[in-house]
Amino acid sequence: MRAAAAVLAAAGLVTATQLGLAGTASAATPATTSTGCPVNLVYPARFYVDSHGWVTNGGLYFGIKNKSTTKSFTKVTLTVTDVANIRFGTATPKNGRVTHKTSMTVSVYKGTLKPSSSLGVKVQTHLLNTHSYKVKFALHGTGWTCAVNQGTWGV
Repeated sequence: MRAAAAVLAAAGLVTATQLGLAGTASAATPATTSTGCPVNLVYPARFYVDSHGWVTNGGLYFGIKNKSTTKSFTKVTLTVTDVANIRFGTATPKNGRVTHKTSMTVSVYKGTLKPSSSLGVKVQTHLLNTHSYKVKFALHGTGWTCAVNQGTWGV
């Protein structure tokens, strides 16, 4: 009886310890698009990190959404670059193709971004420090007045 209780108590401690290592993270500083830019940036507001620093559910999703209901834009590229404490793994595009991927940079491209459509990439992400991380966005395309530098996201 004592042995069974000791085993169950030890298992409970291990589980509690493992749960204590996993946690949530959220980005405190949202990125903003430039004035007159007809697209919205899409980025996570809250996500979960496992005990090894990897973001759960396949990683983080970054993208853009065309706010216009009538205008298309061509040669659209969204680039996400590490500024501090983030490393990227496998990248999966949504409505486009990945044109560049390293452990610190991911670019996704679409020839024509139609009205009310989106372009993005879900990338496996490893946080080297869950309290201080940051990425920057660069946006290229034809037919809009968006600045290339779209700011940063992270804490």
